[in-house]
Amino acid sequence: MRTFAFVTDLHFGPLASFEGKLRKLSHEAPALLHGVIERLRAEEHLDLLVNLGDDIEDEGPALDRARYLDCQRILRSAPCPVLNVAGNHDTVHLSIEDLNEAWGRRGPLYYSLDLGEFHLVVLHTVERKDQDVRIDPGQLEWLREDLARTSLDTLVFMHHSASEQDLGDARWFHKAPHLALVRERAQLRQILLESRKVRAVFNGHVHRNHLDLIDGIPYITIQSLIENLDDDAPGRPAAAHAIARIDAHRLVIRVHGQDPARYQIEHRRP
Repeated sequence: MRTFAFVTDLHFGPLASFEGKLRKLSHEAPALLHGVIERLRAEEHLDLLVNLGDDIEDEGPALDRARYLDCQRILRSAPCPVLNVAGNHDTVHLSIEDLNEAWGRRGPLYYSLDLGEFHLVVLHTVERKDQDVRIDPGQLEWLREDLARTSLDTLVFMHHSASEQDLGDARWFHKAPHLALVRERAQLRQILLESRKVRAVFNGHVHRNHLDLIDGIPYITIQSLIENLDDDAPGRPAAAHAIARIDAHRLVIRVHGQDPARYQIEHRRP
């Protein structure tokens, strides 16, 4: 069995409102993240902390860089290695080189690695402001080839969603589903399905908990750390993090904090 922790949409920065109401309690992000790290210290056999992106609430190059590095510093205090995904706010003012420097790696912001009996894939979806969310053809071809090379069960991590979730009741995206769902999601899902290796796909961005099961593959959206669960000010942060335990037969996900959720998926090989 492997145990993964997840955090997402940390949004280090100032308070943020949407449609005239307080929505992001971003000023509480450092304290909330410290709290999550302390709770992770109590977890047994934690293999990896996956950060699904949007570490910052973008304001400008200097502020974004300082806040991003501060967020990464806290993440690295976790009792296990950290795996990072780039979010749309992270790349407004910060370059690929900036993020790679903070992550301690080189190369594109999509990559893969093995962890014991699992293959892990990080995808980089790109949001064009007020237009759409894309994943480029070159990355899709890389993904197809990467999955062909591995014989391991695979987990996929990305910031935006590749599912078909109904966003009619989503605070942020009920009027703009095109800014939540990857435009090439059907093509992406087909690649994942044809590989017959993908056990689950995890994303953030939507600021809620959600599960879709599409062609036998679960697509799991994790709640934001700083989302205001109340209708407006003064606010109550979700303080969310998730723990996923996975073995050859079962995936159990528990979202902790003020907006808890639990999912269990049984896996039976043909």
